[in-house]
Amino acid sequence: MSKTVAVLMGGSSAEREVSLVTGNACAEGLREAGYQVAEIDVGHDVAALVEALTPPPDAVFNALHGRWGEDGCVQGVLELMRIPYTHSGLLASALAMDKPAAKRLFEAAGLTCPEGVVVDAQDLATGDALPRPFVVKPVNEGSSVGVRIVKNGTNLPPVDLDQWPPGTKLMVEKFIAGRELTVAVMGERPLAVTEIRPRQGFYDYEAKYTDGRADHVIPAQIPAEVYDRALEMAVTAHRALGCRGVSRADFRYDDTAKAAGDLYLLEINTQPGMTPLSLVPEQAAYLNIEFPELCAWMVEHAACDG
Repeated sequence: MSKTVAVLMGGSSAEREVSLVTGNACAEGLREAGYQVAEIDVGHDVAALVEALTPPPDAVFNALHGRWGEDGCVQGVLELMRIPYTHSGLLASALAMDKPAAKRLFEAAGLTCPEGVVVDAQDLATGDALPRPFVVKPVNEGSSVGVRIVKNGTNLPPVDLDQWPPGTKLMVEKFIAGRELTVAVMGERPLAVTEIRPRQGFYDYEAKYTDGRADHVIPAQIPAEVYDRALEMAVTAHRALGCRGVSRADFRYDDTAKAAGDLYLLEINTQPGMTPLSLVPEQAAYLNIEFPELCAWMVEHAACDG
């Protein structure tokens, strides 16, 4: 008899729609791989989730994105139920979603990150926290939700208080010129380096999930030593947070100077998207790992922390 897998998707975060696309794609991939699959649209009702997972499946494929699904909360429910689940465990998930905490661990592991500070939204509305240009981002969101680049000469305020009310903590980081790179890690194996080229602006939420908004160059056309360094840094970041399963590390490569350039780790995503436009399935396909095989590998490596 084939294994039973519950795919958790949807949720109530700002990334709900993306999660539904990821969940549907993974459910279909798992069915193609021979699993019995149940799809669960998750809300904030924990009792309803427990009921939907009773009797427990052999494993849970966590296709949730954003708060509650990616930050250790739903992982805690699954730990209590002792149901093996895909992607990182409770602690690694919580650390990765807390950008300041993750950054401290990355720097302790010897990884180079952009200079940054955490500020209150109200304080940022009244003055710049760093010399321009800089990047403003929420401390605990994914998929570039709420990210703003504040450039020299712009008259826009650094923060929109209608979006981020006073008391909200935001991270302000030095803007790194150059190119955007990403590396997926599968277990302990870095897959490839992709360069992301937005056709306009930066690689924001719309560019990530709208066809035609960005080009993916795989393998990235960068110096071999930089390519290898990106692979190594992605694995180091994966280990620094205690990630498991599949993660994706995002970088900026500053090649604007005459030298080889500097490579900066921006963040790590413990539950990267698995939509038709997503980067992890694309890198897996580059290495001849078909989508059903990728989903099956994730299920077979599902675990609990305990």
